Amino acid sequence: MEQFSQLDSLIKGKKVLYITTKNLDYIRVSQEINYLSRLASKVEIIGSKSSSYPKRLAFVFASLFKKSMKDIDIVFVGFAPQLIMPFFSWKFKTKTVIIDFFISVYDTMVLDRKKFKDGGFLSKFCHRLDESTLKKADYIVCDTKAHGEFFADELGACQEKLRVLYLEADASIYYPRDKKTSDSQKKVLYFGSILNLQGVDVILDALKHFKDDTDISFEIIGPVPAAMDKPIQNNISYINWLSQQELAEHIAQADLCLAGHFSGTIDKAKRTIPGKAYIYQAMGRPMILGDGPANHELFTLDSSHIFVKMGDSTALAEAIKDFFDYE
Repeated sequence: MEQFSQLDSLIKGKKVLYITTKNLDYIRVSQEINYLSRLASKVEIIGSKSSSYPKRLAFVFASLFKKSMKDIDIVFVGFAPQLIMPFFSWKFKTKTVIIDFFISVYDTMVLDRKKFKDGGFLSKFCHRLDESTLKKADYIVCDTKAHGEFFADELGACQEKLRVLYLEADASIYYPRDKKTSDSQKKVLYFGSILNLQGVDVILDALKHFKDDTDISFEIIGPVPAAMDKPIQNNISYINWLSQQELAEHIAQADLCLAGHFSGTIDKAKRTIPGKAYIYQAMGRPMILGDGPANHELFTLDSSHIFVKMGDSTALAEAIKDFFDYE
């Protein structure tokens, strides 16, 4: 599979129309706009800053219907091409079309979140929507090689069309900084949106191994639902939400960060690199990662990158202990 950088010559000096239904400050969207702006002679953006997905989608659809394609060389459809290509591929037929297949509807709704039964009508619809979208593209951008291989094997994506664009942390927010606290207690941090594939249940179970430990503290940042078996211990702090700037300050004070993914039951966890791993890396913080193929594409085992068996809370607890050289 070729790297995303090999699209440079295709984009350089061209007029590009970039389309996204995701909010414009979303990290993946910002990354792609910056990439295109560095190379293209002109980048036109169709997207919205609205917090409402229906309003963003309505804006994008209305804008596309009115948009003249006369002076456009390349159409780059970011998040999510499944909502754009079925309705507008006719408009792009004389242009080079690049899509970011960051999320598969079938993989997310059926295999990951299990909203629809695999093999059922809605499952088949999601599968066909993904397949159709992939076939309409000249180039397909994915976030890891492992993810691209899944798209080829499961959804029929053409291997020759695949390109990899790894995520990047926002360097204006996430950068190395000094650890300010003089507290002798060691701090372990995790943050996330608490999705199933992240394996937060594995993390919470691992923390129970430290119930009576006074030398180490844990900070869990994210909306942990009440239904989860959330341990209540003196050495665990739960924070529901922080701004990105506040989050960066908390990460800077951590001795060790938990990246994941840690789920042992969702295959997508093995094929994707958690976005938080890019943030920890940008800030120079050591981290524990799930031992999946996607993580090994970018990270190598060393003193700052520790791999653990996915789905194994005991292994995670032992890795934390080993990092701090516990007896």
